[in-house]
Amino acid sequence: MTNERRYPIGVQTFEKVIKGRYVYVDKTDLMWKMTKVSNYVFLSRPRRFGKSLLSSTLHSFFAGQKELFEGLKVMQLEQEWTEYPVIHLDISIAKGKESADELRRTLMLMLSRDQFFDGNDFEKTPGERLTGMIHRAYEKTGHQVAVIIDEYDAPLLEVLHEEENLPAFRKVMQEFYVPLKACDPYIKFCFITGITKFSQLSIFSTINNLKNLSMRPDFSAICGITEEEVKTVFTEDIRIMAEKYECTPEEMFLKIKNRYDGYHFANESPDIYNPFSLLNAFDDRELTSSWFASATPSYLIQQMKHFRTDITSLDNMEEPAEAFDIPTEAMTTALPLLYQSGYLTIKGYDRETEMYKLSIPNQEVRIGYTKGLLPTYTGIEIGYTQKGFALKFWQALKKNDLELALQEMKTFLAAVPYVEGFKKKLEEAATAEGFYEYTLWLIFNMLNVYARTQVKCAGGRTDMVVWMPDAIYVLELKANGTAKEALDQINTKGYAIPYATDGRRVVKAGIRFNINSRTIDEWIIE
Repeated sequence: MTNERRYPIGVQTFEKVIKGRYVYVDKTDLMWKMTKVSNYVFLSRPRRFGKSLLSSTLHSFFAGQKELFEGLKVMQLEQEWTEYPVIHLDISIAKGKESADELRRTLMLMLSRDQFFDGNDFEKTPGERLTGMIHRAYEKTGHQVAVIIDEYDAPLLEVLHEEENLPAFRKVMQEFYVPLKACDPYIKFCFITGITKFSQLSIFSTINNLKNLSMRPDFSAICGITEEEVKTVFTEDIRIMAEKYECTPEEMFLKIKNRYDGYHFANESPDIYNPFSLLNAFDDRELTSSWFASATPSYLIQQMKHFRTDITSLDNMEEPAEAFDIPTEAMTTALPLLYQSGYLTIKGYDRETEMYKLSIPNQEVRIGYTKGLLPTYTGIEIGYTQKGFALKFWQALKKNDLELALQEMKTFLAAVPYVEGFKKKLEEAATAEGFYEYTLWLIFNMLNVYARTQVKCAGGRTDMVVWMPDAIYVLELKANGTAKEALDQINTKGYAIPYATDGRRVVKAGIRFNINSRTIDEWIIE
């Protein structure tokens, strides 16, 4: 069956989307409203969430390309349609540079390709050249200039904690952004996007009126696709996928929701779906994991290692906004970067305490997260978990056969080659139990099974609790004890009591890990 619908996968130019008759989810009312909030606007969103398409839409809007917006929401709002000169810069082309000089040369080359560069050699720095371009655009047209800067932070992400490169790179970018304030009389509107939140003092040192809309509830849906938009714009796509999956459209919608939904960018935000993955799924008619096709970004792994992030805590965090929405260079944990990059999202908000609940957004992120982190945190290559073990382990759990699941786990761990990575991670762990907690938590998450470690209760902390649709598993791990001692601890301290009224079967298990054989060798199930 040929799919006649055209999805703008990788298409980041608004004009191309409209003229090419691609599927377009209309955000132009929010775009228009954003231009009225402030002359200088900043918006942070994860990668592949539509920031570049939004930037291009703004470009067409300020360029006065009214014909492209026929039938869209903005036509009911905008009356003037003045044609302004636009300077639109994509800073992502400058990422991955090895030195500040190389970064500077790349910025100069990028600016030389703009229509308002006149070819002179008097402007020796990126900031001087940008200043000249803004002045020339104003003088040539008689109108103020719209400046759009996409992925402003791209050159800095991979050098966040490099003592030599970060200050030098930051200095180049500071000089580059100075004109945004110095040329204020000539600027109609300035829009800046990125993943991370660098403080105004260090990057935009002179822009004291930059309005950050990243956590504003009224702009929470400006990037991404809301649940309402999924149900209305993609009704036919869901029906066609349901036929392939041999289920009802309602069941197919729930599969899609579980896979791609779950993002919230404010304390009052509609459910937001990852647009890149959602569009790929409809195009392929398959529940794929497109967001992770290029793997977990290296800079994220580096930051988690740098801050010794406890990955088992990521699925149930309660934090004030200042803990995860702080400037990136002021981080004392990886939490701000995890949130700003989309690997954690807001799941709840308590107005009384002003605390946010953060968690992993959805199934796609959970699985991809695990595949990226398993080798880093355990030394076990992901290939070893995919050679039959994951499926067997999952099937055993679905059958409520914990005995068989643990036997599969024993066989799997015993078969992992005793490579230096595995050995080193075990030696580096604070405790052997802690190392195996990481390993089990990652494997459960890879299977999209909800598990938490160090779960508080009246009697203490349970090593691990695993929630299945019809059962709750309460697990206690021992590396220097016996399985009986582990089970006795569950019973003596009442670790299973909080789940007695849940309605699901509660299964308790004491498990012993043998450090010498590097696998589980004893367990008792009750």
